[in-house]
Amino acid sequence: MKRRIREVVVVEGRYDKNALKQAVDAVVVETGGFGVFRDRERLALLRRLAAERGLILLTDSDGAGFVIRNFLKGAIPRDRLKQAYIPDVYGKERRKAAPGREGKLGVEGMSPQVLLQALERAGATFEDAPAGGREAETVTKGDFYRLGLTGGPDSGAKRAALLGRLGLPERMSANALLEAVNLLYTREAFLAEFCGGEEARHDGLGAADGPL
Repeated sequence: MKRRIREVVVVEGRYDKNALKQAVDAVVVETGGFGVFRDRERLALLRRLAAERGLILLTDSDGAGFVIRNFLKGAIPRDRLKQAYIPDVYGKERRKAAPGREGKLGVEGMSPQVLLQALERAGATFEDAPAGGREAETVTKGDFYRLGLTGGPDSGAKRAALLGRLGLPERMSANALLEAVNLLYTREAFLAEFCGGEEARHDGLGAADGPL
């Protein structure tokens, strides 16, 4: 059974995320490489996640990885940030035709054991999985539609109010808000906090997908 980590782990891209998911049970967020430098929504989400759960940075060991790491070190409060480092291993990932500029393997090229060790050294908070092992449900587009957060004349105002409560920028798109909600809450916790929970159980939220 994979070990569960409380903190949110930040990686550069989707291949890194896939590799990490083979090693641990954790919420993993991608920076989109250098894209995080100009993505205000992504940065706001990372700050919110840092405040709620703490972040662990796990970038590649090349120069680009350290540029991203140093940028986030300056953007996230230090007491909410842990640093995980992979070793310098030279070679190339299977999917690539040639090695990267510095010839080093990135996070995606590391074994699950190496990634787990990097997280342990960073001081990751490991939690026991709950009994039963049933995966928590996520908030769906259908939930947003039924709650009036999309598809209605006042949906924009409702999303703005929710974004304000979550401490996220008001210009965040509906899709970005849905991603943020699912990173911050289970479906049950979100519905309990923002619409009393009882309404969700009796109203069949999530049964149908509405447009986002």
